[in-house]
Amino acid sequence: MELERLHAPVREVGQFFAMIAEVGRGLVRTRFRFGEFIEQSWMLARVSLLPTILVAVPFTVLVSFTLNILLREIGAATMSGAGAAFGAVTQVGPMVTVLIVAGAGATAMCADLGSRVIREEIAAMEVLGIDPIQRLVIPRVVASTMIAVLLNGLVCAIGITGGFVFSVLLQGVNPGAFAAGVTLLTGSTELAISAVKAMLFGLIAGLVACYRGLSVSGGPKSVGQAVNETVVYAFIALFVVNTVVTAAGIRFSGR
Repeated sequence: MELERLHAPVREVGQFFAMIAEVGRGLVRTRFRFGEFIEQSWMLARVSLLPTILVAVPFTVLVSFTLNILLREIGAATMSGAGAAFGAVTQVGPMVTVLIVAGAGATAMCADLGSRVIREEIAAMEVLGIDPIQRLVIPRVVASTMIAVLLNGLVCAIGITGGFVFSVLLQGVNPGAFAAGVTLLTGSTELAISAVKAMLFGLIAGLVACYRGLSVSGGPKSVGQAVNETVVYAFIALFVVNTVVTAAGIRFSGR
C-alpha cells in the first residue's frame, strides 16, 4: 500500500509528460482544428478580460506608488517612467497573466473537459475513432498560449498608462520626464522576455488544465477537485517558470 502511494505521483508525472509528447506530435502531424481553436480563444478572452483589467489596475497603482516614494527619497523622481515601464513589462504583466490564465482560463478549460469525461463524451469520441488530444486538447493549449501573450501585452499597456496617470495626476511627476524615461530601461530584450514568459505561462496552464480535466474519475465532486488542483499545480509551475526565466533574462541582458 505504501509503495503504491509512492508510485502514484510518479505515474501522474509520467502520464502528464506522455500527454505533452502526444500534443507535440499532434501539432506536427495532424490537421489543426481552427474552429475549436477560435471557440476556445473567444471563451478564454471572455472569462479573462475583465479580471485582467481589475487585477492590473491595483497592481499598477501599488508598484507606481511604492516606486515613486523611493525615487523621491533619493532625488530621482524624474526616473518614475523608467521604473513604471520596467516593472510593468518585466514583472506586473507576467504576474497578472499567471493569476488570470491559471485562475480563470485554466479552471474553465478543466471544468469543461472534466464534465465531458463525466458525461462519457470522451469515451464516445474514442469509440468513434476520434482522438481527444487532436480534437480537444491541442486547440485549447494553443488558444491558452495565444491569449496569455495577448493578455500580457494588455497588462503592460495598462501598467504603463496607469503608472503615467497615477504618477502625474496624484504624485506630481512631470509628464515629459515620465514619457522620456519609459524606454530608458525597457527595450526590445525586456519585451521579448516578457512575451516568452507569457507564452510559457499559457502553454503550461493549458497543458495542466487539459491533463487534469481528462484524468477526472468519479462523479461531479471529482470535477471540482480537479479544478482546485489545476489552480494549485498551475500556480506552482508558473511561479517556478517565472523565476527561472527572469534569472535567465537578467543574465542574457547583462543586468
